[in-house]
Amino acid sequence: MARKKGAKKNILSVVFGSLTGLLNGLFGGGGGMIVVPTLTGILKKDQKTAQATAIFIILPVSFLSAVIYSSFGNLEYSVLTPTAIGVILGGTIGAKILKVAKNGTLFKIFYASMLFAGLKMIF
Repeated sequence: MARKKGAKKNILSVVFGSLTGLLNGLFGGGGGMIVVPTLTGILKKDQKTAQATAIFIILPVSFLSAVIYSSFGNLEYSVLTPTAIGVILGGTIGAKILKVAKNGTLFKIFYASMLFAGLKMIF
């Protein structure tokens, strides 16, 4: 029984991983909005683990997508360095906050951010 459950989780992980890669490649990001709910809801991981795992999963996918975007001439070099500096600083601060924040607080912040982003896109 446990083996069957593990196989089902692996299949779901591949399906949602593929969806994440597709969205990340198509939109240039946003994979965490799929990975985190998948890890917390389907694979029953805690919020901290889900968010840290999402970043680790999305990093190489984002790098590969950026290389492909660049090869098609779709990279805006004038904003690359300042944005990268901001992302590195923000990511470092966020990772330190993740270490000390409670899972419930992270859950609320993550889903509030998703709601805000969704509403911003509609309006």
